[in-house]
Amino acid sequence: MLGEYRREGRSYHTPRHLEECLEQFDTVRGLFRRPDEAEAAIWFHDAIYDPRADDNEERSADLADRLLGPAGVPTEDLAEIRRLILATGHRGARDPQDDAALVTDIDLTIFGSEPERFDDYERAIRREYGFATEAEFRRRRAQILESFLARPTIYATRAFADRYEERARANLGRSIAALRTAAAEN
Repeated sequence: MLGEYRREGRSYHTPRHLEECLEQFDTVRGLFRRPDEAEAAIWFHDAIYDPRADDNEERSADLADRLLGPAGVPTEDLAEIRRLILATGHRGARDPQDDAALVTDIDLTIFGSEPERFDDYERAIRREYGFATEAEFRRRRAQILESFLARPTIYATRAFADRYEERARANLGRSIAALRTAAAEN
């Protein structure tokens, strides 16, 4: 499974991203109702990553089922792992009391990283979307980042909002401004 994170064409969704997520998980493990399932979900959440596809989370959850089911993970636990992986699509409501909120917040900690690391992340995302024209990439990327910035809080849980919200908003705002400026110049 780790080999999936090493596939050609990945620049951000690599073992480094997985390692950073697991490090964040370790800082909040005690907050999870079902930490073992949450940790498994983190391991698998970006195992399948195709920037042209919109079903990466579903395919990653399927991979978790295929690998963990035969290994003896109970059906109930597989269902929870699947639910947590699917939550990393960042499409649904965020109940701060739900383990899914912690998992998705962990996935978004890159937004609140130091500016240099965030800039590395942005460059890596651009490389992953190398097939897109500059204009198309800038437009879509700005829309995506604006959707996160438009949330009342980027992070659903206090554990991550207290730590990363302010810097995440600054990083996202700076990136959006750069994307918009570059788009206006062309």
